[in-house]
Amino acid sequence: MRIFLDTANIDEIRQGVRWGVVHGITTNPSLVAKEGANFRDRVLEICDIVDGPVSAEVTATDAEGMIEQGEDIRTWHPNVVVKIPTIPEGLTAIKALTDRPDPVTINATLIFSPNQGLLAALAGATYVSPFLGRLDDISHDGMAVVSDLAQIFRVQGIRSNILAASLRAPLHVVRAAKCGAHVVTLPFAVLEQMMKHPLTDIGLERFLADWEASQAEAILQRV
Repeated sequence: MRIFLDTANIDEIRQGVRWGVVHGITTNPSLVAKEGANFRDRVLEICDIVDGPVSAEVTATDAEGMIEQGEDIRTWHPNVVVKIPTIPEGLTAIKALTDRPDPVTINATLIFSPNQGLLAALAGATYVSPFLGRLDDISHDGMAVVSDLAQIFRVQGIRSNILAASLRAPLHVVRAAKCGAHVVTLPFAVLEQMMKHPLTDIGLERFLADWEASQAEAILQRV
């Protein structure tokens, strides 16, 4: 399983890459707007940092507009993935952009049911992105969508990647991995939380204290 960061913050992206665990980025106009940056410029800046897929979302809601924007976005950088919402017009756009000799890599976003994920995959999307946290917010089991899609793709031999999105906590990551997600995308704060455990901190403090004590004893013995 691969980890993507869901952010447009350059400092967060640099840190995640430095740790060696971030393999891609998902972003959207809202995340870029929070950074006060130009959308295209920020996507290109991210592409210079991350050697992996960088999703950039269309803003049109009609198929013709999505296709036009998708064709433009895909020229920005070889690593750019075009994000398209999973709506009827979106499916038309996904099919048009992927059904060509040089297909556009698509991330079908805003998926909330196995049916939507299946349709997006059949239309040609490389990534299908179920939004787990938002489903949990309305008392639905978001993880069940990942499990269902993983089973459907396995049984039907579908090669699209399940990209679990809208993750809110480290436990979401563990459950998504167990359910069969190929990719998870998460905020930087969740990535930080994944590394933390109180016993790790206690153990490190104890090791360092023992080391300092042994060094002090060695110095006394030499005196």
